[in-house]
Amino acid sequence: MMLGHLLARSGIDVLVLEKHADFLRDFRGDTIHPSTLEIMHELGFIDEFLELPHQKVEKLSALIGNERITAADFSHLPVHHPYVIFMPQWDFLDFLAQQSRRYPKFRLLMRTEATGLIEEGGCITGVNAVTEGTPVEIRADLVIGADGRHSIIRESSGLSVEDLGAPMDVLWFSLPRFPSDPDDTLGRFEPGVIFININRGDHWQCGMVIAKGSIQVVHRAGLANFRAKIGELAPFLADRTDSIASFEDVKLLTVSVDRMKRWYRDGLLCIGDAAHAMSPVGGVGINLAIQDAVATANILARPLKAGNVSSTDLAMVQKRREWPTRATQALQIFIQKRVIASVLQARELFGADEAKAVPRAPLPTRLVTHFPLLQRIPARLIGMGFRPEHVRAPKG
Repeated sequence: MMLGHLLARSGIDVLVLEKHADFLRDFRGDTIHPSTLEIMHELGFIDEFLELPHQKVEKLSALIGNERITAADFSHLPVHHPYVIFMPQWDFLDFLAQQSRRYPKFRLLMRTEATGLIEEGGCITGVNAVTEGTPVEIRADLVIGADGRHSIIRESSGLSVEDLGAPMDVLWFSLPRFPSDPDDTLGRFEPGVIFININRGDHWQCGMVIAKGSIQVVHRAGLANFRAKIGELAPFLADRTDSIASFEDVKLLTVSVDRMKRWYRDGLLCIGDAAHAMSPVGGVGINLAIQDAVATANILARPLKAGNVSSTDLAMVQKRREWPTRATQALQIFIQKRVIASVLQARELFGADEAKAVPRAPLPTRLVTHFPLLQRIPARLIGMGFRPEHVRAPKG
């Protein structure tokens, strides 16, 4: 959607496909980081954007065993809006679609799902799609695969993918939030599990990080044990866990970390999670994808307008964005191995009465807490990324 907006803004014909009738999907990436807010500022509609309901977070905190740590302080970042906001992704997408419709070159087709690529003479020339049950062929000078970690476009491309592995999955669910509740968005690290509660105003968005493939353990233990575990991890939530009526109210995110070895071929480019599925560590996935979109528009707007996009142009996009992707994934994998995996392997999630090995924050984490100046380093990496992009595509 962001790339579609930027290209239409440059005077290029754009067609965005969305397979659903609306954007109302819960538990998608809802964190909008300072790097993305800076893009919205550069596009001139940040004030209007921030009128939408959202929650603002200037610091990220966590409880590791009995220690409370502050992992990142965004307030010192050199941007116009030095904080993270939580906003439902459907509101973000609706807002971008509304802004994009101001440009006559922008079109959005809802209820339209790409089912495969059209290839002629070794070049991708469009997509096969189904729109409201009717098969259609859509021709294009360039197809952008931006359809997420389970990308149909990526699968159809024949391009290879490197799986980097992930030790965890995440269970997402919502619980009511009461006026007497704390305000904090917080992560809790306990033996065998990590629990996240995100302040979403009238409710808590909660995540339970479990060992990879252990969803059956959760189901076998039963709903009562699951509710009790929530109350153990966050006692102030214990009085409302019966709002989880069944495991149907608990959504499984199967975590994967991977990347395409090559993001493009003639007539095709993949960006965002389609090119590189990110771990939920740091909540950076959507923001990295938006950085991809901005870089893609900056590099391809002129050749697209001239009608002569080459593989060399597409390679320039990957060259620009591959290093920050690799660096971000390397950091995520380090945290997965050194912190998350050790916590999740500490004991069985629903083990008996064995003694709990209370986790201890790693030394670098304790140093960051005790020396607030150091909190600016993770804030920079999470909030801005390794190579923040700025809008350079011409307005045409």
